[in-house]
Amino acid sequence: MGLTGIVNSKNMRLTVLGYDVTMAGLAMYIALILRLGTFDELDNFSFVGPFNGLDDYNLIFGAVLPFVAAAGASLLTLGTYRTSWRHASTADLTNIVKAATLAVLIYTPVCFVVNRLYLIPRTSIVLAWMVFLLLMAGSRIGYRLFREGHLFFDRHPMMPGQVPILIVGSGVEAKVLILSLGRSSQYYPVGVLDDTVDGYLLGGVPVLGKIADVERVVNKFRDAGDRPRKLVVVDRTLPATRLNALVEIANRLGLTIARAPDPTQFRGTSDALELRPISVEDLLGRSQIVLDPGPVHRLFAGRRVLITGAGGSIGSEIVRQVCALGPAAICLIDASEFNLYTIDGQVSERWPAIERVTRVIDVRHRLSIEGCFASFSPEIVFHAAALKHVPLVEANPVEAIWTNAIGTRRVCDAAARVGCRAMVLISTDKAVNPTSVMGASKRCAEGYCQALALAHASRPSATHFMAVRFGNVLGSSGSVVPLFERQLKAGGPLTVTHPEIERYFMTIREAVQLVLQASALGVAHTGLVGRVFALDMGSPVKIADLARQMIRLAGLQPGRDVQIKFTGLRPGEKLFEEVFHTGEQIEPTTVPRVNVASTRTPFDLEVFTLLFDALEQACFLGRERDALRILRRVVPEYEAPSRASPETFPLAASVTLNTSAKAMATVAFSSNFGGTYGQYVQSNFYPGQLELPFLLGFDVASEPQKEKPSA
Repeated sequence: MGLTGIVNSKNMRLTVLGYDVTMAGLAMYIALILRLGTFDELDNFSFVGPFNGLDDYNLIFGAVLPFVAAAGASLLTLGTYRTSWRHASTADLTNIVKAATLAVLIYTPVCFVVNRLYLIPRTSIVLAWMVFLLLMAGSRIGYRLFREGHLFFDRHPMMPGQVPILIVGSGVEAKVLILSLGRSSQYYPVGVLDDTVDGYLLGGVPVLGKIADVERVVNKFRDAGDRPRKLVVVDRTLPATRLNALVEIANRLGLTIARAPDPTQFRGTSDALELRPISVEDLLGRSQIVLDPGPVHRLFAGRRVLITGAGGSIGSEIVRQVCALGPAAICLIDASEFNLYTIDGQVSERWPAIERVTRVIDVRHRLSIEGCFASFSPEIVFHAAALKHVPLVEANPVEAIWTNAIGTRRVCDAAARVGCRAMVLISTDKAVNPTSVMGASKRCAEGYCQALALAHASRPSATHFMAVRFGNVLGSSGSVVPLFERQLKAGGPLTVTHPEIERYFMTIREAVQLVLQASALGVAHTGLVGRVFALDMGSPVKIADLARQMIRLAGLQPGRDVQIKFTGLRPGEKLFEEVFHTGEQIEPTTVPRVNVASTRTPFDLEVFTLLFDALEQACFLGRERDALRILRRVVPEYEAPSRASPETFPLAASVTLNTSAKAMATVAFSSNFGGTYGQYVQSNFYPGQLELPFLLGFDVASEPQKEKPSA
């Protein structure tokens, strides 16, 4: 085995220890020569003491072997032999100094006890310490210089097959990348662009200018015939505007552009370096948010967690992050067999010790949901199941209302019935001033959660209901990013509905972190029960700008290589989204950039129950127009478009209601329903205006009628 294998192999640490111990003996040997000049002089030195009359051989090894033993004990104690020689640093040098010093501190008192230090010159101990430092530190530094090609004055030349790269970023991060590249690496750094230092050498690579000089530097290399083929960005704090400019310049110059991995992810002694392409997340103009993991871990560790929609984009990421926190058991619910099979396979492979239950259940089915909750007894519930693709939901409003609103009611009721500790609804920014069935149905679901939370607030062990809103999720099944990627592969055009349409974006990981953090906050603070959490997502992004950025990331030019086609707004779509309603009071939380909205006064739970009964019967019987009418009554800011509806309507099963419930339901369906959520005016109401009496199971004709005043 060569020197590289000996030093770097984990199984050869004893060999390294043996080398260091040998250097200790050599250090004492050299120290005696330096002190005495020649070994002949040893005959005339210190003939007193217990070793009087020993020959040269015994004298040398009587002094050397104790020092070797002391050095071995020191190296074993401090673990100096376990460090990587290739990445020897100042920290390693400090550890070497400690090891040499400890060896001397062990050796000196031992020799003093044995021979009162009469046998050897005492100054030789100091010399041995210095030589030992030189041998250990010099060997490591020399090896590192050899591996990096800096052992001689000139850098090693670029090897055949290596890709010349130009590094963009700060000095420290650039140097870390340079030091990770060996002779056998596929990349060869030809220069560095850095705003902090200029004209210096970083690891033997010249700093050629500032980041703004990239075009000039590349053209200079082109004239010299050694043009870089790739820009590698190492500065992780580079603003998105400058990163966008670099992408545009790279496209113009015919270069590819990539990011270096995080320095903590470098593979140590491996020459393989995995550069990743610049992603859409890098160009969004805001950094991802890292939330406090402590409260989240305390909440989920050892708990029983149930997740609906577990096979979807958000649901599956919730499953993965929750499993990483060590729950006692996890129940996965999804209506899609394939999605459920996929996420169940991931959990079984990565977390085989966690008890798991998988159920193919539609959240609209009350008995199935109640049976699952009763058998699993969850402590925390995440409700991510929903129909959320706006155009499809607009074309199928009954199915969407049934799933998003009624399905949420089923999950909430089941959670309350079994005494869950917390239930978190996954909502959307489309629930604020909705123009689509999807948004209105999710706002309806939020309202039911809030009503249930208020109704149970006085109970000491009541379930903590809360909702989490966020914008578009990058990489999800319904995200525009996968659509653009497919269109780019097909050669374009990229379709955008409107030049001015804009959306909030966040990564799936961010979204789920917010969901988990909200659950921890909601459980820890009773004042946040029934509230809606939302992340400060920065500024919205125009979809047209996102399309142009993705075209540039593909190395193409917008408008020249790939066209952008504007198709017009789709049904239910609006130009911009909002995170909070104007009627909601926004409050910060203890977690930075996580806000919470005050509860908009909903109906009480009894009225909500009646409305949802009516809504469910309308959905069950396929009465689209009536379902939308009820939805509009529950969410008055939503304006439902006129739709065709069947003329016939079979009578629904009768529901027994008391007089007060009839009155409240009658008010809720009246044309005088208030303009804000949960507020209504009871004056000038006539029971004859009730539009869906059969849905509520009572006859309007049986109610006392008032005479309508003349105009």
